[in-house]
Amino acid sequence: MSRPRYWGHPAAIASATVMALTSASPAVRAQSTTEAAAETAAEPMAQTVAQAMPSSTVRAPDSVVVAPPVAAGDGEVRSLELTMGAQRLTAGLGNWREVALRGAYGIGPHLLQGEVSQHRRFNTDGTFLGLSDTYTFNEDWFGSVAIGVGDGAFFLPRWRADATLYRKLLADRRLVTSVGVGYYDAPDGHTDKSLSLGAAYYFEAPWVLEGGVRLNHSNPGGVRTQQQFVALTYGRDKQDLVTARYGWGSEGYLAIAANTQLVNFKSHEASLSWRHWFNPRTGALVALNRYTNPSYRRSGITVGVFHAF
Repeated sequence: MSRPRYWGHPAAIASATVMALTSASPAVRAQSTTEAAAETAAEPMAQTVAQAMPSSTVRAPDSVVVAPPVAAGDGEVRSLELTMGAQRLTAGLGNWREVALRGAYGIGPHLLQGEVSQHRRFNTDGTFLGLSDTYTFNEDWFGSVAIGVGDGAFFLPRWRADATLYRKLLADRRLVTSVGVGYYDAPDGHTDKSLSLGAAYYFEAPWVLEGGVRLNHSNPGGVRTQQQFVALTYGRDKQDLVTARYGWGSEGYLAIAANTQLVNFKSHEASLSWRHWFNPRTGALVALNRYTNPSYRRSGITVGVFHAF
């Protein structure tokens, strides 16, 4: 039986991986918050094994478009993606802007992915660098390791590291499960340790259903939080992919200024993304998102182009 195709980095970034463990943001990052996950565009199949949280790409905090984990051995991958995003915040916290360049390069069973992104958040500028390697062990197993660093901006990690293991199940390998661990070291002195569990099912029709949960332990204070998400993707690789995602839960620490953090609070985020191919190699993407917590609301758009070589 033919196995489902695992859409790779820009090939199908439209997923719910927004909880990807590789993001620099609180939601996506293996950090403690959903906010980061939301922004982790950086990040939508990012992880298509949903971000079951872990995505195969390292992303900056709070990215909106996340790339999905992909089995490296599915074929050669050479691609670049350029995105620009803008977010509007309430409570007088200032608007956000970001520009990111991401790339993927496949070598045998390895898929190397990287990101360089520039961010303007809470009236402060910051730069994030991330690198990951996804390795295919065999037809049923693949995994990824990722590391990311910020330039000292309070909303980026000093450094973060994540590792995720994926397993394809059922006779036709349509169910992909994942387990991941992550560590996040923030400039404000707090740290996050996370455990993520996720699953994605590829239906015969052009549908993919994803879900995941992340358990997080933040210090100081021993703050324990939990985030979860569900996502549904419709479409076909190299044509169109549309993903709707909803995430909710609690966050441990979220820095909104150099010496100010929100601690142990609830948040929700919804996003809708569309990835369209103009031809087999080139396409564009657009993503909308809305995030809320007790202190402020954030909504925005991300647009971009991608090309496979």
